[in-house]
Amino acid sequence: MKLKFRKIAYQLHLWLGLMSGLIVFILAATGCILSFEKELKQWIYPEKYYVKTIKKQKLPLSVLKLQSEKALPNGLKVSRVEVSSNPSRSYAFRSLKMDHEAMTFWGSYLYYYRVYIDPYNGQVLGLEDAKKDFFEIVLNLHRRLLLGEKIGKTITGYATLIFAVILFSGLVIWYPRKMSKNMLKGMFFIKISANWKRINYDLHNVLGFYAIIPLLLISYAALIWNFKGLDKWIIKTLNGNGQTEQRAKSKVPSKGSPLPHNISDRIFKIVEKNLSGKESALINFPKTEEGTYYAQVTFADKHYQNIQYNFDQYSGEILKYQTYKDKKIKSGTALRKRNYDLHTGSIFGITGRIIYFFATIIAASLPVTGFIIYLNRKKKKPKPKKKKN
Repeated sequence: MKLKFRKIAYQLHLWLGLMSGLIVFILAATGCILSFEKELKQWIYPEKYYVKTIKKQKLPLSVLKLQSEKALPNGLKVSRVEVSSNPSRSYAFRSLKMDHEAMTFWGSYLYYYRVYIDPYNGQVLGLEDAKKDFFEIVLNLHRRLLLGEKIGKTITGYATLIFAVILFSGLVIWYPRKMSKNMLKGMFFIKISANWKRINYDLHNVLGFYAIIPLLLISYAALIWNFKGLDKWIIKTLNGNGQTEQRAKSKVPSKGSPLPHNISDRIFKIVEKNLSGKESALINFPKTEEGTYYAQVTFADKHYQNIQYNFDQYSGEILKYQTYKDKKIKSGTALRKRNYDLHTGSIFGITGRIIYFFATIIAASLPVTGFIIYLNRKKKKPKPKKKKN
């Protein structure tokens, strides 16, 4: 029975690996590049991310928003601003509109711009067409293979599911049928002195084992994003039958009612006050009549450690306030909020990000070393020559 199960695991590992190898390689390689995207972009483009002179006073958010919209083509409006607690950093305004029915990356983004502004004098430090940005293209290749939301996301979703099965079947194959001292060495160590075929086998077998836990966590988080049914089921199962969280809405004033000025500035003062001693903040501007200003203040590198606000767009009133420490947050919702950090490794701090970085390098190598193993086993041994009488 055990032997039969092992054979099934081997066949699954082999054929699923051959089917999904190229896609797994692309997802792993792009994930590796994106591991330290934030740090790389700030290092490559310091003129956009950092101001030359730090002053005592910053301009109001409404003025900076207006300046950023002047820099945008075709009278486009901004939808978000991202702010760092670092006084030497610029503000990044975003203008984005997507077509989820499109079949390619370039068709999916009707427009996508980022405007970097000096918050002290309102100078535009950079206008970025994100559709042409290297890291944005890599991110879309990672998420959708540049094939749009419907097709690309479906392919990467099922490829991730297959990869998870490959990891589990690989663990079955990795465990030897008979345990011995030599077998133990082969399980945990690469035999450098062996021939290249054995070294290649060990690279696949041993490195795959060491990377399996972070790769399973990465796969789980990706599956949550790709399969909404699974996402809802896990949240519902862990949350139980509690009341569904209500969405905050702005109270649309009656016609003729006087509206207070500079709501965005008043809201930003509250956000900025809470930003002190933390990492960063973002504000999404309302898109509809009932929409709200959504603000999020992130404590550190862990994305889930944050404070969230919803402000009425007409009065500036706080409609909803929630911190990640809130005991009312149920386990399913709490797990979902940690999904990004679980996928990137930041849930374990900088150590986790480094471990994930090396795990993705290993993941990219597995289809290559696995295919070489397959080719080597396909080669037929020469038949022995018949002796002449």
